[in-house]
Amino acid sequence: MRIRPVLILPVALALALPAFAAQDIDKVNGSITVEAGETAGNLETVNGSIRIGANAKTGRAETVNGSITVAENVQAGGLETVNGSIRVAGNGTLTSGLETVNGGVFVDRGGKVQGSIETVNGAVGLVDTDLSGDITTMNGDVTVGVGSHVKGGIRYRKPTRQWFSFDRRDPRVIIGPNAVVDGPLTFERKVELYVHNTARTGAITGATAVKFDGATPPIN
Repeated sequence: MRIRPVLILPVALALALPAFAAQDIDKVNGSITVEAGETAGNLETVNGSIRIGANAKTGRAETVNGSITVAENVQAGGLETVNGSIRVAGNGTLTSGLETVNGGVFVDRGGKVQGSIETVNGAVGLVDTDLSGDITTMNGDVTVGVGSHVKGGIRYRKPTRQWFSFDRRDPRVIIGPNAVVDGPLTFERKVELYVHNTARTGAITGATAVKFDGATPPIN
């Protein structure tokens, strides 16, 4: 008896077709929103914010004048803005780095960033987050919070005339309880450095660490 390949052919054709590619979203003026649970490609706008809902999957997200807000359990590429903050809620997985110029960066509990964090005038805050690269900044505070692990180092660049801050307060750098920074801590400008007694860091250059107990360092 001859077997008819009626059902076999459609299956073979389906396997041969390329996988569906998520659609990119590209704007000039306007915000971008990816709803909870949705899948999208790269997200790019110039004048607008970017919001990624819980459990969504996207490529990289970039804007110039706007913030980037990421909800819980999101998988995304790198996040980049110039004038705006970057906030990643719990259990976010980023396959590249986070970068801003005038805005802070915050990654909440369970975060995984496969890259570095770079800013100029914004604060950086990590809580129970794994960062595979470095933290580089110039004028902002840095908090490597409880249980966080920075596999690279921390570097403060010396401010140039272009990036001089009128905030006369020296930046505060806090390495919190059970936090680890594997690489060197290099300071090309004056900072206030606080390292918890349970934390571990690489070599420190350009600053003297003040040890502390408890949840927060002393307030001067």
